[in-house]
This record gives sequence, C-alpha cells and structure tokens, in this order.
Amino acid sequence: MTSTPTTRRQDFDAAGFLNVGPLLTPNEVAAYQSIYDRFLDGSIHAGDKRSDLGAGAGIKPATARENITQIMWPSALHPELLDLPLHARALAVARELVGEDMVLDFDMLIDKAPHTGVPTPWHQDAGYWVDLPDKRAVSIWVALDEATLDNGCMWYVYGSHLTPLRPHWPASSGKGAIECACSEDEPGATYVPLAPGQAAAHAGHTLHYSRGNTTDSHRRAYILNYRSQAMIQLEREQGMDHGLTNNERLVRNRAVSRQDVAQ
Repeated sequence: MTSTPTTRRQDFDAAGFLNVGPLLTPNEVAAYQSIYDRFLDGSIHAGDKRSDLGAGAGIKPATARENITQIMWPSALHPELLDLPLHARALAVARELVGEDMVLDFDMLIDKAPHTGVPTPWHQDAGYWVDLPDKRAVSIWVALDEATLDNGCMWYVYGSHLTPLRPHWPASSGKGAIECACSEDEPGATYVPLAPGQAAAHAGHTLHYSRGNTTDSHRRAYILNYRSQAMIQLEREQGMDHGLTNNERLVRNRAVSRQDVAQ
C-alpha cells in the first residue's frame, strides 16, 4: 500500500522519525558526491566551519583527515548547491511533515571516514539549541552513500520526541559533540539503513545516534534543518546561527557531567 501524505505526517508525529524514501536520482547523487569530495579534499575551503566530531577518539588510518568530518553551511560556502534539486525537495518534505511555514534554518555535511570506527553519540538536536516557544523542527538526513549498520546509518528512538529533553554533556569523542544517556537497548531504538539518494527525517527532540564506520568506504551524508521563519528570527536575535558567523557550540539545555547523571 502506498502511503499518503496524511499517513506520512501521522507516522512522523507518532515516531519522531520517518524514512521518506528517495530524494535524489543516481545521477544527482553523483553530482552531490563530486561537490562533497571537493569539500573533503579542501578544494572548497570551509575554514572554521569544518571540525572533527570525533577528534577525541584519535584518527585510526594515517590517510584520514578527521574521524567524523562536520562542515556547517555548505550552501553558504558553495552557493551553487542551491541551484541543485535537494534543497527544494527537502523543503517540500519538511512542509509536508511539520508545517507549511517551514524554511531552511541551516545545512551541514557529516562524513565518517573509512575504518575510523567512531560513533556519533546519542543526543537530541535540541540539546544544542536555544529554547524557543515553538519547538517544531525537522532534519532531513540524506545518504550520499549506502548507509548501513557497519558504516554508521542512523538510529532513532520511537516516540522520544514526545518526552522531556534529556540532560546532555560535552562528549568525550570530540570537539563540539554532545551526548546524553541512551543506548541501542533503549525501548523503541530502531536503525534506518538507506540507499544512496534516500533520506530520513527526524524531529528536533528525537533521540538519535550512529555507529562508527568500520568499512573501506566513506559514509557521506547531507543534512538540512527546517523550522519556522519566526523561530529562526528569535534564534538569530539570541546569537544562534549554527556556525554561520559564530562557530561556538555549547550544551544549551543543562550542562551536566556523566557522573551527575549516574547519581
């Protein structure tokens, strides 16, 4: 049975995440991969918008520049991306799942280098964000390689977006990363493998993580985040622009230690 848009929104509202299927054709995937690799090899300079989310884990292969390369605002660094189809298609998904007032808040690239094996810790994106009266937000996570358990496909916890934001703390795995108490054994934890060009959507309060990459290939992902223009304006007034001009990333809800949570 083919899902209707109403059913997809209902499924997203219940779960906090959704496999939305293909957003890019194979030829389009190849075009994005080519641009992505220019970011990774430095041909497109990212400056302080580039960081290693797994810096604290040590780089395993000598050829790897970072364990988990994060590049914020690729569309600002390389505006030609806005002329390609992904932003328009992801926006349509965001408006279908969350509301017609959704607009782009920020985008980013996250690549897991081969044989680095560094997980992205469990967290909720809202742990990074300033508190806003309208908490609607959605991230569209687009696979540019096959995303599997072995190279770091996404895991989500069903319904976790409907529960209170958990305490987060700075992750030991790298600069800028945060984490919270959760595991693959959490009730409702589900992994979502994707083919190249397919996408998954998740809400801002949905618990998620991914394993490290133990394969011979990169795991490249393009992530686009959406919320209402009114809330983006409030964010910017509070100095939160997701690294566009200020690349300082903090735990925004309540900075605690792992020991505090254990107690």
